[in-house]
Amino acid sequence: MTADRAVLLFACFGVPPEAWATALTASLPGVAVRFWPDAGSPQDIDYVLAWNLPEGFLGQFPNLRAIFSLGAGVERLLADPTVPRGLPLIRMVDPRLAAAMNEFVLMRVLHYHRRMPEFEAQQRSGLWRQLAAPLAANRVVGVMGLGQIGLVCANSLVSLGFSVRGWSRTAKDVRGVQTFAGIRQLPAFLAGAEILVCLLPLTTDTRGILNSATFAHLPHGAALINVARGGHLVEADLIAALDDGRLSAATLDVFQTEPLPADHAFWRDPRITVIPHAAALTEPTTAAPIIAANIARDRTGEPLSHVIDRKSGY
Repeated sequence: MTADRAVLLFACFGVPPEAWATALTASLPGVAVRFWPDAGSPQDIDYVLAWNLPEGFLGQFPNLRAIFSLGAGVERLLADPTVPRGLPLIRMVDPRLAAAMNEFVLMRVLHYHRRMPEFEAQQRSGLWRQLAAPLAANRVVGVMGLGQIGLVCANSLVSLGFSVRGWSRTAKDVRGVQTFAGIRQLPAFLAGAEILVCLLPLTTDTRGILNSATFAHLPHGAALINVARGGHLVEADLIAALDDGRLSAATLDVFQTEPLPADHAFWRDPRITVIPHAAALTEPTTAAPIIAANIARDRTGEPLSHVIDRKSGY
């Protein structure tokens, strides 16, 4: 901390800082905001707003009090062995972020529910043929992950009349949603899920969970929507499932390597919709006040909100 006030460093690699500069300055009048690489003295830095940090980056700041993630995921920070174990890692919990993800999930679920890929294929072939969609109540949508964002999406799908089932690590009771928990109940959850939405945190237990064994439990011709993390998907298993008809289509917002390499097969596969990790972007004007409120709590000795449990990974 400088002589008169705390210091927050914006270190979000690949994120344009201009909008954040305006929002953070307005929300944090009592905090000095610096932008990497203009960090000044490393000893001054109390807080870092982080995204896509290279491993070991945080080791240069000896007086850190907390790390704020720009997004909901913190797996990259958890995987960095140089991050002090006692340092609070705070995930972004912003209702605006959840709302944006909800919009995207609903859009893609409706896209598959109303058979839009088939209509688009017919247009390319000049084919005029009406295709009936089932009632929403007769369409089963499976939501993997019932955290803050998963619950918002599941509840919205229920409100549209879909038959919704949810799967999480521990048991949850969600009105209007048939819930399943734990690895033993995963096959039962998957059975019948014609549209599968992944909103899981990326942990040791969930890495690679979208694989051939998982796909084998889905109904023939199911659609996949992955808006969680690229590490959830075994990419070769997705191609195999599409080739044998187990899956009919997939929407992917996240990938093992980002940006997705130009020569990657996903770009050219008409069955796969590639989104450049843009399903829900953190909005500076709503996120900055949330960060400011947490810093204010820390400065007055109150517990920080949304601190990651390192054991569970979220």
